[in-house]
Formats: sequence, structure tokens, C-alpha cells
Amino acid sequence: MGLAALILGCGDAFHLIPRVLNYFVNTDFTATLGVGKLITSISMTVFYILLYYIWLGHFREEENRGVTAALWILLAIRIVLCLLPQNGWMKNSTDMVWGMIRNIPFILMGAMVCLLYFQNRRVDRIFRFFWIYILLSFLFYIPVAVGAGLVPMLGMLMLPKTVCYILMIAAFLRSVLNLR
Repeated sequence: MGLAALILGCGDAFHLIPRVLNYFVNTDFTATLGVGKLITSISMTVFYILLYYIWLGHFREEENRGVTAALWILLAIRIVLCLLPQNGWMKNSTDMVWGMIRNIPFILMGAMVCLLYFQNRRVDRIFRFFWIYILLSFLFYIPVAVGAGLVPMLGMLMLPKTVCYILMIAAFLRSVLNLR
């Protein structure tokens, strides 16, 4: 989980740092911010693959090759879609269509991982709400990913999404430290 948290934090830094600098430095950060958003998109996707492997290990589940293959295929599709020039990362495009297209495989990944944690919600007291954190993180993320370019105030939904990620990390920390 430490690796997952590190990937998530570093990925977010790639778009948060240019976003903050944009308020203090009179320079065009459009391309830097775009690349940062691309990196963040990929790092969030990798985070959910890691959550799957953490689920396998924590709950000592036997790997289902179909689920594993589906998650890796969705990851590959998501990364390819994110890398396509139609996303307009370098010009900070607000194209809602591409915002939806590139997020379809990501949402499917999140739904699969969420369902796995939901199925095990009664097995471990610490992880009983984990599926809710995943679900809420997506419910906060989707409006931002699709519509924040047109309605910038939607970006505020990233704050409760981040809280959901913190709750996930805290659950794993409690589990590792055996704080039942």
C-alpha cells in the first residue's frame, strides 16, 4: 500500500505543482499542466491495479485469471486512450467527449475492484467500508474528469476524493499495525 500511496501522491504532484505555480509565476503552464494531468490519469489507474493485488494478498484470495486479465486489459486500454493526441493534454483541452472516453475503462476497473472489496466487507472489520471509499472516490472524480474544463468549480470535488484515498491508506495502515 505504501507503493500505491507513493504512486498516487507523485502522480498528483505532476499536475498540482504547475497548478499552484500558475497562481504565483507569470508563465504559461498549459503544457506542463497537461502533461501533469496525463501522468495523474495513468498513476490513478496503476493505483487501482495495486488495490486489486492488495485485495488478493490481504484476503488471501485465489487469483481469478479472468479478473486479473480484465483489469490488465482495461489498464492497457486506459493508458492507450490517455496517450492519444485527441485528449489535447498539451493545450489543456476541455473536450467532454474525450474526458468520457478515456475514463470508461478506468470506471470499469474501479467498479471491479469496488465489487471485490464489497464482497469481503464482512470478513475484516477494518475494510468493511473500503468499498464505499472506492465508490465515493469515483462519484467525486467523474464530474471533475468530464466537466471541470467547462465548470471549473467542479474541481472542488477532488478534495473529498482525496479524503477517500486517505481513508483507504489509513485502513491499510490500521491493518498493518493491527489496530482493530
